[in-house]
Amino acid sequence: MISRDEALDLVQKHIKNKNLQKHMLATEAVMCELAVHFHEDVEVWGLAGLLHDLDYDKTVKDFSKHGFITVEILADKDVPEAILQAIKSHPGHVERESLMDKALYAADPVTGLIVAAALMHPSKKLKFVNTEFIERRYKEKRFAAGANREQIQSCETMNLSLHDFIELSLKAMQSIDKDLGL
Repeated sequence: MISRDEALDLVQKHIKNKNLQKHMLATEAVMCELAVHFHEDVEVWGLAGLLHDLDYDKTVKDFSKHGFITVEILADKDVPEAILQAIKSHPGHVERESLMDKALYAADPVTGLIVAAALMHPSKKLKFVNTEFIERRYKEKRFAAGANREQIQSCETMNLSLHDFIELSLKAMQSIDKDLGL
């Protein structure tokens, strides 16, 4: 299986925007935390999070190809089919079947919500943000409007309350706050 270092090299090669790289690291961290919660393979789930937007620069103008180009990029790498399926399903192009598919779909936008909340917090630091602060911001429709609330709320399809999902996601991102610059 592809190593995390190989995956990170691919991210740095294909994604030039540092904020998008940080988003991918944040999604990896959230996916790892969810894997622990659900007693799943942390390495596999983390790789799905890290690689999920690998084609973003190539598909930003044609979202219908998002996910599929990543699968093409990874074709000659040893990437488990479950990761490829999660990557294809996270933009909503193919049905989300597995728990990992559902987790990636919900994890993707929650990272943006948490970053936006941290930047709004007086400290501008993740370590000082709490779940309740994020939940208050979540209820403000115009706050972090790009963070799709319906997608985040889909955490409930995994039998996770919104509160618990935000709490797990925040904990994950706080664990890599230095990598995220927050």
